[in-house]
Amino acid sequence: MIRERQDCTFLFLTKRIDRFSHCIPKDWENGYDNVVICCTIENQRNADYKLSIFQKLPIKHKCITAQPLIENIEIEKYLDGIELVVVGGESDINARPLYYDWVLNIRKQCVNKNVSFEFRQCGTYFVKEGKKYKIQTKDLTRQAKLANIDFVGNE
Repeated sequence: MIRERQDCTFLFLTKRIDRFSHCIPKDWENGYDNVVICCTIENQRNADYKLSIFQKLPIKHKCITAQPLIENIEIEKYLDGIELVVVGGESDINARPLYYDWVLNIRKQCVNKNVSFEFRQCGTYFVKEGKKYKIQTKDLTRQAKLANIDFVGNE
């Protein structure tokens, strides 16, 4: 169906990028033009493990989702060939806090490598400039957009 519907873009998010090579069709070669594969990460340990695999895979359109981001991470060395990085916090009464400094750090890395960046949502517990906020789930995306920090890189 994906090969037949070239008029549609298919987005696949995976927490298990290490299984990717076992799941692709025989004619995948370097990927399909209409498929975006997004690797999810949340901390440095998973970023190092997953992104070291992800960067070597034959995929035409790659993105990274750091959501929920649960610690400050360094991913700049993995950004070659990445089209978009999406960052967001966790939403739940038991959510871990999202620090705005972490978000800005990833944004800076994306700007350095000219990779598009999107701040998708704040976390339920959001820390900015030392002040802790509790944000209702319905407002998480809106508050992230109000930060106005998205970046469009050049391809």
